[in-house]
Amino acid sequence: MSTYVIGDVHGCFDQLQRLLKKISFNPQIDKVILTGDLVNRGSKSLEVLNFCMNEPAVKTVLGNHDLYLLYLMSIDKPKGKLKNIVTAKNHIKIFKWLISRPLLININQQNVQKEFWITHAGVPEIWSPSKAQKLAKEASALLQTKPKHTLKAMWGDHPKRWNDDLTGDARVRTIINYFTRMRFVSNNSKLDLKNSGIDPKDGYKPWFQYTSKQYISKQDYYVFGHWAALNGKTGNKHFIGLDTGCVWKGKLTAIRLDDCKKFVINY
Repeated sequence: MSTYVIGDVHGCFDQLQRLLKKISFNPQIDKVILTGDLVNRGSKSLEVLNFCMNEPAVKTVLGNHDLYLLYLMSIDKPKGKLKNIVTAKNHIKIFKWLISRPLLININQQNVQKEFWITHAGVPEIWSPSKAQKLAKEASALLQTKPKHTLKAMWGDHPKRWNDDLTGDARVRTIINYFTRMRFVSNNSKLDLKNSGIDPKDGYKPWFQYTSKQYISKQDYYVFGHWAALNGKTGNKHFIGLDTGCVWKGKLTAIRLDDCKKFVINY
């Protein structure tokens, strides 16, 4: 029995199936966790969603593109490559399933004495793992109990910095932005939400280069997707980037949590 985490699929259904075959995925005994962004850009987003919904052994966290789809399904009009999902016969089932996905998944791999924190974009160093879990559950609860309001409120780049005193829409927006859009941050965890490359502006660094000794222990490992430009390279074994640009004709990458072995297939 093994647990695998797979990077951003973005509608690349055929490549996902090839990777599952490569790792000899057995849904009777194995588990797969996706780092979010199941949809958009690729041509088979609906197929990806239907597969994941119908396979209990496959879990996922929410990514920013998944949230965009939920927004289209509840507030805006169908657009682009996501239109066939918004108008699909099972669109209500898709909406209910997708909006119930978490922002963070924690896996305690006791056999290797490692604890994995799986999100789409990452966890800022100002949040301890327990605080991150609490905030993720808080935002998820609002997405599920007040979906239209929360999906509309989440849009925006402000506030750019977390504050424990934040309330209402600003609070949930900031939580979601850290979990699903974060790349570069300043030394006080102010977000730069415009830069998706690899060269930071002055005063900013990749979020995973801030490693608080207070919150990151030898057993903590952070697994994320979202940042294709990194090509999976973080320079620190405790931060595992899995978005290797499959939808850009790059690669789709999985990691087996039992031994941290990676498996890769080309587009």
